[in-house]
Amino acid sequence: MDINTTMRDFVSGALDAFDRIAPLEGDASTREYFRVHSGQRTCILCRDGAAAGTPVDGYPFAAVHGLLHDNGVPVPAILAMDMENGLILQEDAGDDLIETVLPSLSRRGVIDIYARMVDIAVDIQSIRGDGTRLPFNLAFDIDKLMFEFGFFIEHALKGYFHASMTEAAERVLREAFLRIAGELYRPELFVLNHRDYHSRNVMTKGGALFVIDFQDARMGLPHYDIVSLVRDSYCVLDDDIVGMMMTRHFDALRDRGLLRMSRDEYDRLFDLMAFQRNVKAVGTFGYQVGRLGKRRYESSIPTTLGYLPAYVSRRPELAAAYDIIRENIGTRA
Repeated sequence: MDINTTMRDFVSGALDAFDRIAPLEGDASTREYFRVHSGQRTCILCRDGAAAGTPVDGYPFAAVHGLLHDNGVPVPAILAMDMENGLILQEDAGDDLIETVLPSLSRRGVIDIYARMVDIAVDIQSIRGDGTRLPFNLAFDIDKLMFEFGFFIEHALKGYFHASMTEAAERVLREAFLRIAGELYRPELFVLNHRDYHSRNVMTKGGALFVIDFQDARMGLPHYDIVSLVRDSYCVLDDDIVGMMMTRHFDALRDRGLLRMSRDEYDRLFDLMAFQRNVKAVGTFGYQVGRLGKRRYESSIPTTLGYLPAYVSRRPELAAAYDIIRENIGTRA
């Protein structure tokens, strides 16, 4: 990652002076991150090529950040922005992802920190806004869900697993996916979701939590973020803790008047949403490994596929899709 004069001038203008800019390892996004050292202070510089030349009110990161910040969701503060060059200077939330601190926690500690993250998710899902503006004009509609299912077929089944699917089998699979998407398209139940809410997108520093990578927020079932959190590809929770967090989420939504379903329906939609979300994640990992050569995502593929059998055992409506997936990737599902 090159550090150019434009970046140095932007940081100098924002901080008056700085000592150095050091690259940070990124995740699965196209954004680049750097830590800026200025005396005893540090900040995070983001370079987002897709943002260059975009007006600030049309930039999803800025729109969602303002919305979350104004509603009390803990997000790193924005210190300065240069939209012409796609540069954002932010508060430094440290290096500790929930993923990295979890192994050092007791069971009680794990429960406590996940309870706090569930509460933050409910705070996000409580935010209301104009359906014509970002992020409220985006949703997990059938087209979006089917795009994600299609991404799995292209980059996981055909790409990573090199499956030789017949046209007939692929047609049956897409039809099964379409039925699942139809079950999950319940706009009357939709709330705002972070969209990628898991152990790599929540940080902890000095006991505080910070939510990051929220720019793709959109409307969807309230299950989406909780599925991402407790059926995470990077941190596997035991079923007892998952059950606790689901109950906490259900009760909090009900108490805030955001839930119009029974617990049985909540549980059923959780399994269907978890199936979709995990399948989508495997598609992303297949793309990262197969197309981009990022082998570090490979270990997350079996972990994520490992969740699927439990959903199918409880929800026979998932069996048609799962059987075809299993036929094409063998014992790995």
